[in-house]
Amino acid sequence: MTDEHAYALEISGDSMKPAYRDGDIIVVSPSAPVRKGDRVVVKTRKDEVMVKELKRKTTKTIELKSLNAEHRDRTFSMSDIEWIARIVWASQ
Repeated sequence: MTDEHAYALEISGDSMKPAYRDGDIIVVSPSAPVRKGDRVVVKTRKDEVMVKELKRKTTKTIELKSLNAEHRDRTFSMSDIEWIARIVWASQ
């Protein structure tokens, strides 16, 4: 890992099954560019933190696909997003 700002997070709960399970570790890179199809961690200005797949990102909106079919996809205004970081590694 060459990103000195990368960090690890532990998955809590089963809302991201089957992609990630309770106890899995993911490494996110805040400086890595995000592209359509990337798995990302997103924090909203309302302190919601979620792991999703990036469907589409424009200057005004971001569309996120749920990793679990039981949860809905989400669309946000970019002004509602505090930060987004690409998942660069996962233990599974």
